[in-house]
Amino acid sequence: MKIAVAPSLATIVLTSLSSARSHHARGAVDYGLLRKWALPVTTGVVVGTAAAGYVDGQVLTGIFGVVALLVALNMFLRRNNEPVRKSFPNATIRSLSGGIVGLFSAMMGIGGGTLSVPILTVFGFEMRKAVGTASAIGFFIAIPGAIGFIVVGWGVPSLPPLSLGYVNLIAFAAIAPLTMAFAPLGARIAHAIPQQSLRVAFAVFLLATAIRMFWSLL
Repeated sequence: MKIAVAPSLATIVLTSLSSARSHHARGAVDYGLLRKWALPVTTGVVVGTAAAGYVDGQVLTGIFGVVALLVALNMFLRRNNEPVRKSFPNATIRSLSGGIVGLFSAMMGIGGGTLSVPILTVFGFEMRKAVGTASAIGFFIAIPGAIGFIVVGWGVPSLPPLSLGYVNLIAFAAIAPLTMAFAPLGARIAHAIPQQSLRVAFAVFLLATAIRMFWSLL
């Protein structure tokens, strides 16, 4: 699991740039939130990476499955994607939310959209704006996360060939070109389909991912 998470984070460095550029062209990135979330997200990533480096891989799989399931259920049950509030109630809640996104995203090897999109829509962000902003947040997650997994995995025995810590360069090279190529396509689709369809697709994907994780544990 750690060897899957680490190259995933490294890949997201490039994918996030490609995706965010496409969303930026459509005016769907909230740079004000990015500035306010940069420090708490990065702090959460550092803590999450340190923890992930020393826990059992099955624990990471379980965390991935539980978080994905909870987020999917939230998006299914919150009909019409109605926000709970128009915005974050205060700076503390906003910073805590960013820290949570960074913490679990680093442990799960994801770019942050899985958690930040539901959180932002709860606090009044329009679905496409949440997705676009999440694509840029991935950059703040991926860089410290990938570096962290290199550090905590350095010197670990029996890693695959061409590995920098837990970041396997072969896996990175195999995945990164395709993720960069398809990220702009995903951005175009996100802005072309109805928001409700985008929300349902997001939830279905997370539910399928959660089921797959639980199945691997069993």
